[in-house]
Amino acid sequence: MTRIDVTHAGSLPRTPELIAANAARTFADDGLTLQRTPEFETLLADAVADLVRRQRDLGITIVGDGEYGKAMSSSLDYAAWWTYVFQRVEGLEITGEDIFTEPPQRSAPGDVRLTSFPDRRDWVRFADAYLDPEHPVLEQSPATAFPATTGPLRYTGQEALATDIANLRRGVASTGAEQGFLTALSPGSAARIANRHYASEEEHIWAWAEVLREEYTAITQAGFIVQIDDPSLAENWDQISPEPSLEDYLAFTRIRVEALNHAIRGLPEELVRLHLCWGSWHGPHTTDIPFADIAELVLEVNAGSYSFEAANARHEHEWRVWEHVELPAHKRIAPGVVGHATNVVEHPELVADRIERFARIVGPERVIASTDCGLGGRIHPSIAAAKLESLGQGARLAEQRLGAAVTIV
Repeated sequence: MTRIDVTHAGSLPRTPELIAANAARTFADDGLTLQRTPEFETLLADAVADLVRRQRDLGITIVGDGEYGKAMSSSLDYAAWWTYVFQRVEGLEITGEDIFTEPPQRSAPGDVRLTSFPDRRDWVRFADAYLDPEHPVLEQSPATAFPATTGPLRYTGQEALATDIANLRRGVASTGAEQGFLTALSPGSAARIANRHYASEEEHIWAWAEVLREEYTAITQAGFIVQIDDPSLAENWDQISPEPSLEDYLAFTRIRVEALNHAIRGLPEELVRLHLCWGSWHGPHTTDIPFADIAELVLEVNAGSYSFEAANARHEHEWRVWEHVELPAHKRIAPGVVGHATNVVEHPELVADRIERFARIVGPERVIASTDCGLGGRIHPSIAAAKLESLGQGARLAEQRLGAAVTIV
């Protein structure tokens, strides 16, 4: 019988003990690498094992490590999903400059450049809301300072990655979970830091592709799914001022797709999942690029499944995209049917409705019910658990409606 798989987007709330231990860690001389101790490693391993058990208790059978190996310094910090890589790569240096240093103006058509975060068009339009000290839109802080690339990039995170794999393997083995997945950063998202070494932006992106391939390869060789987080594919649109033409933006983005495909070349497609979002910060998102404008380009990534936001108020209507965009054979979609941007816990009936929309277009066996984005750093732990429980219940209800055999992933 056909089954409807269910997953989440990676990050889950850390325990207070793990957050405190991360905050207490000191940096090495480079200002980027966090020191690891035997005591911390034991705490981390136990936390992942407990998390896997809790996921299983909620009905999740294909589990993640919650990105616990990626340091969060506070309960409001969700930047660890990409800042973790700065602790695993040589050739970076904290220079005191912003993430993006290129001028915000475009000198000619086709000259597409990213601006700094404060200049993104959504933040400019709602500056009074984003800067309101009494009712701030955003309440998070990055886990580390943002570095610049100042030398040849080289992967040095083998030990940390091996620990992530071992911790997840232990959790999977002890609970009898069916499958596990680990997240990793995409070359395009990593290359958004300032480049002070490579001759061009494209060369910088391809250097990151070679570096990050080591993570992708190790995760898949361990038999786990690698979820490659690449919000840059959609999020960059809001960080280009003035707004580019769609043609220019697609050309700008295709470089990132090609670099990612180079990084995952030869890896089993069924063990590669691409996660796409529009930045996922808690804001208006009125300047997000429509999914229809980039969907076909996203499908050029040689992944076996595609995870994207589909539950929040800005993007839920875009399920209709799949009525017009053909999903390639043997590929699956993992739409968010539970959101990270609200404390309201979705009713299982609503979750089932959302699953059905996609299932009736592409087929139940090609839908993986998911969360919009990571819940860690965005949702209180008890609310996050309730959302995952509702996700599982909604999937079982959708199974009954569609006559499919459902597995909670």
